[in-house]
Amino acid sequence: MTPPPDAAPPGLDRRAVVARLVRDRGALLVVSSLGAATYDLAAAGDHPRNFYLWGGMGGAMAMGLGLALAQPSVPVLVLAGDGEALMGLGSFATIAVQRPANLSVVILDNRLYGETGSQHSHTAWGVDLAAIAAGCGVSETATVDDDAGLDRLAARIVRSGNGPCVTVVRIGGEEMPRCLPVRDGAWLKARLRASLDLGPL
Repeated sequence: MTPPPDAAPPGLDRRAVVARLVRDRGALLVVSSLGAATYDLAAAGDHPRNFYLWGGMGGAMAMGLGLALAQPSVPVLVLAGDGEALMGLGSFATIAVQRPANLSVVILDNRLYGETGSQHSHTAWGVDLAAIAAGCGVSETATVDDDAGLDRLAARIVRSGNGPCVTVVRIGGEEMPRCLPVRDGAWLKARLRASLDLGPL
């Protein structure tokens, strides 16, 4: 196997990226994949409309899709790492077929499997997740690697009705301190339902 590049190109600061994306969130629902995406979202500030997916690697996009279909008037954001997205590639196809107008997927791509020792992920060898999503039929895909692009993305994800979109954000590979939010899935689900005035199941 050809080795990946010796040094990944510099990327945006992951914590600053996530903080910018949720700064003006309004009604936005956010599902974060296990690991660093959840730590980043929690570090930006806990919120009743955050759902931290502690387990089930590869399931964040599917969960976000379900929320978007169930709440079509509410903008939904999925925050996922590149490893998470690689494990859930089939979700791109289902998102493309279902076409939820209120769904945005942001892939925080540091080209590493951060939770298991920072081994290189497939994106270090050039696997293009935005191109894969486009090939599945997602009509809007992009890659962001600067602050201007990040500002445009932040403005886009809080609006419901112009999706779905998949955006890869190039981030640096530095490991950040872990910010651990609540791990009780049942409590998180109940809190999210209450924020939507759905009441108990």
